[in-house]
This record gives sequence, C-alpha cells and structure tokens, in this order.
Amino acid sequence: MGWVTGIAVYFVVWWTVLFAVLPWGSHAPEEPEPGMAAGAPAKPRIGLKFLVTTGVAAVVWLIIYFIVTSGLISFRT
Repeated sequence: MGWVTGIAVYFVVWWTVLFAVLPWGSHAPEEPEPGMAAGAPAKPRIGLKFLVTTGVAAVVWLIIYFIVTSGLISFRT
C-alpha cells in the first residue's frame, strides 16, 4: 500500500468512524431555547468526538494495513 492510498483509506475510515461516534452521549436539552432544533444536542462535545474518532480510525487503519501488507487478502490476483 502506497502512502497516497494509505491516506485515502484513512480518510474514508475516519469519516465512517465519525458518523458512528457522533451519536455517543448526545442528549436533547430538557427545555430547548427558542429557534433551537428539537433534536440538537445540549452539549455536543465535538472536540472529544474528533479525538475519539481519530484514535479509533487509526486502529482500524492499522488493522487494514496489516491485512493488506501481510497477503491475507490479495488484490493482485
């Protein structure tokens, strides 16, 4: 796997993991402010979710990298 392919795979994995992590710990406020969407989270904590996403995506990318480079799955034949 080349470095460009590795970055592309990491980018796709990161976005996929982000959409899996976004709902974690999200709760609607008890009394939403006027003009606020009913389903908007009270405390989104997006920075923490980005950090968790980065870590989980790195682990998933490493697993993919080792599978591809070990030859368990060959994309050449």
